[in-house]
Amino acid sequence: MFQRFLFQQIVSQLYKGKVIVIYGARRVGKTTICREILNSETNKKTKYLNAELLSVREAFSQSNEVKIKNFIGDVDLLVIDEAQYIENVGLILKILVDTYPNIQVIATGSSSFDLVNKIGEPLTGRARHFSMFPLAVSEVCSDAISAQSMLEKILIYGLYPSVFKENDYAESAKELEEIVSGYLYKDILEFESLKHSDKIVKLLQMLALQVGSEVSSIELGKSLRMDRATVEKYIDLLEKCFVIFRLRSFSRNLRKELTKSCKIYFYDLGIRNSLIRNYNPLTIRNDIGALWENFCILERMKQNQKAKISPNIYFWRHYSGQEVDYLEEYGGRIRAYEFKYSPNQRAKAPKAFMEAYHPEFNVINKENWYECLFT
Repeated sequence: MFQRFLFQQIVSQLYKGKVIVIYGARRVGKTTICREILNSETNKKTKYLNAELLSVREAFSQSNEVKIKNFIGDVDLLVIDEAQYIENVGLILKILVDTYPNIQVIATGSSSFDLVNKIGEPLTGRARHFSMFPLAVSEVCSDAISAQSMLEKILIYGLYPSVFKENDYAESAKELEEIVSGYLYKDILEFESLKHSDKIVKLLQMLALQVGSEVSSIELGKSLRMDRATVEKYIDLLEKCFVIFRLRSFSRNLRKELTKSCKIYFYDLGIRNSLIRNYNPLTIRNDIGALWENFCILERMKQNQKAKISPNIYFWRHYSGQEVDYLEEYGGRIRAYEFKYSPNQRAKAPKAFMEAYHPEFNVINKENWYECLFT
């Protein structure tokens, strides 16, 4: 068991007349945290339902509040896991929260595109939304020393709970491959009724090799023999399934700033490494820069979520070649970050960027990362 910081954030929102909606990829711990919440509510009547079961879907197939209430019974706290499988789930949840406001409902979903589309309008003003990532470093390491000792394992095998708990690296690799082959594409294949999953695999492999670089959907399409629109559609679906995420380019004042570019990163480095079958130690890898950049951005995102802030996030690049790996814009301030794994690698703040935006500038390397990323 890992103590997830989302646990307290979710618990603090219980019994306030809102549906709690938890999004996240499969196997990141949504069911575990729900069961932990159920177990913690010792003075409440609780119930857990898995919407992947036909019996559960059938029970919610009618929007009749009496029949729904008879099915769920006399409960104070109800968890509906994988709620996207329920037809018209938004309407069902609306009926529950409007008709039985004393029942706290928690709904989880592995694919935000499906769950958002189904619950967005019916639950306007009636829900609190949480996104769940793989484990954060701060959830598995209590101090800088323990974090430093685990760094190489995290960069290679990632932070999926079932993978991280393995002490045998061969078992970690097997677990990652099971997640990739059994779960990673499931929602996309079901949602789109896709028959050519090999196209998705090849696209992901290409994206894995381009982490930290600007991505061209036109070039990807040429390599995959797909049109640009299809590539962009698949990338969008992969992002909504919490496999990858995009950084857009930042542009405000300067001429010749890139304005329509994007970079793509992975929500878990173990998944990324599994896709290209590379579990080599860091000392013999030629992609350590990409791994380090992806890792640092991920941990900043998790830290911001823990701190309950939602900055706008970007990268910055000028046609002259000057660039900034990552920046956050929040509360009228800009924080800029350059990620260099080795402390011996020099990083100089781009003059044009500094003069135009006056940001706080940080260089993060393998020696100062713990302190810098979590402040």
